[in-house]
Amino acid sequence: MREPDLSQDGWTLENGEDYHRAAPETFPIPSLAVREGLQRGDYVKLIFRILVEGDDDAYERMWVIVSRRTETGYVGVLNNEPSSITENPDFWLGSELPFRAKHIIAALPGDKGSHEFIERRPAPPWTG
Repeated sequence: MREPDLSQDGWTLENGEDYHRAAPETFPIPSLAVREGLQRGDYVKLIFRILVEGDDDAYERMWVIVSRRTETGYVGVLNNEPSSITENPDFWLGSELPFRAKHIIAALPGDKGSHEFIERRPAPPWTG
């Protein structure tokens, strides 16, 4: 499964490990064991770079709920509404998207609400 591409998809994911390496004291991330050991229903926070009109792209930190593991990482369901773009069918609350451990900047255990959310996901699956 390919990673999202800014020019092709209108958004991409930032590498959280790079942010941590640049400022380890002020930008902590979960351990690699946590980032690689996520289960269905767990919450993760990712940094999204979103193509917007004008000169600068928008950067948003948003929560995603893990729906399944893949050979290279995970597929999750967006649990936020992006504030830098208008609602659309391709990338919005409930959209399914791929990500890897390197993208994760925070993680929390799943709960009843996260499991219910991924079961009633409103958007079609990621086909990238």
